[in-house]
Amino acid sequence: MTKNNTLENTSFRKKLILALSAVGPGLFLIGYNIGTGSVTTMAKTGAEHGMGLFWALVLSCIFTYILMVAYGKVTLVTGKTALYNFKSEFKGGWVLSLYIIIALIIGELLALMGVMGIVADLVQEGLRLALDGQVIDRFWIILFFNIVLFFLLWYGRYQMFEKVLTVLVILMGLSFVLVFFMVKPDFSALAEGLLPSIPDTPGALGLIAAITGTTCSAAVFIMRSTVVAEKGWGIGDLGTEKRDAFVSAAMMLLLSGVIMAVAAGTLYVSGLKLENTVEMIELFRPLGGKWAAFILIIGITGAGLSTIFPIVLIAPWLIADYTGKPRNIHSKQSRLLIFAALLFSFGTVFLEERPPALMVFSQAFQACILPAVAIPIFILINKSKLMQQYKADRKFNIAIIAVILFSLITTWFALAEFFE
Repeated sequence: MTKNNTLENTSFRKKLILALSAVGPGLFLIGYNIGTGSVTTMAKTGAEHGMGLFWALVLSCIFTYILMVAYGKVTLVTGKTALYNFKSEFKGGWVLSLYIIIALIIGELLALMGVMGIVADLVQEGLRLALDGQVIDRFWIILFFNIVLFFLLWYGRYQMFEKVLTVLVILMGLSFVLVFFMVKPDFSALAEGLLPSIPDTPGALGLIAAITGTTCSAAVFIMRSTVVAEKGWGIGDLGTEKRDAFVSAAMMLLLSGVIMAVAAGTLYVSGLKLENTVEMIELFRPLGGKWAAFILIIGITGAGLSTIFPIVLIAPWLIADYTGKPRNIHSKQSRLLIFAALLFSFGTVFLEERPPALMVFSQAFQACILPAVAIPIFILINKSKLMQQYKADRKFNIAIIAVILFSLITTWFALAEFFE
């Protein structure tokens, strides 16, 4: 290899590292958002309504971009994380911050039960297929994963584990894309799905709220603030922060849309409603054979386990954000909170509710928290004393107001579904 080629390769590697660094927080949030909850919600939506609710996904991703930019901008200008800003900038702001912390923790614990339940069901089915019909009780499967996760979190040596899980999730994502082209989705149905309409069927409002909750998640914006702060970005990175938010929201739309379309092309045409976890295997039916089932099982298990990491860490992270202290997952408090969270993962063993239904319920619950994070950031980003010349302009204010209205509507949808 010549000296010029070596220099070119070195230059290319540096550019690649810089490019990945530029979208770091966005990539982190894609990994957090596109997990078992997203797969389940989009699959159930596609199974029950085809692409009829595609408009809700598109709006959710647009509004996700707007709030990600808003939270990132306030963090870059102030140098403080979201909850710390809420606590210090609002009279009685500690009440709002504690409400967000408690609501997010409840929502994530519900999601944890659904995620682990789905993972356990799929692993149980995978073992049944591999062991010629032998069935392992879900309790022992959940216990095994909890021991592994707690060990990795206790010693903090889970980076390699996360890399393996990332490979599994990428495998699942590529498989979804492959099936997407195999089922040859009707693009006219995609276009029709962009026209807002609400099906007059039971559970439709809850699914719209769940789409919002799993995509335009309150936890994502609070966590984004922390990740952006830890990234060390400053005022000069406002442009980079916007591009990062766009990449994240666009990828969420692409991946979630593909999953919904695959479900519409497989489950919907077969009349399946995704009432139980094992029906998810039908998503990869076009690939054929046992290997298709194993690819989905391994991929969703990887997505589920990688999602559990931030779920069990959310309580320690939120408390660190609120107190303005560095995050330390090895502190006694953090380890106790992590252990307590993992206990909730056994929930589906004792509840009658099936994991997919519980997963959708938990995502719809997340939609109820959205107004509590959309309204405060609208006030903060318009504070002259805080933002100075970086206050939101008229167009951006209109965009955030649209988010607030959407958040109130989807909250009403979620509450209507709960009480029904």
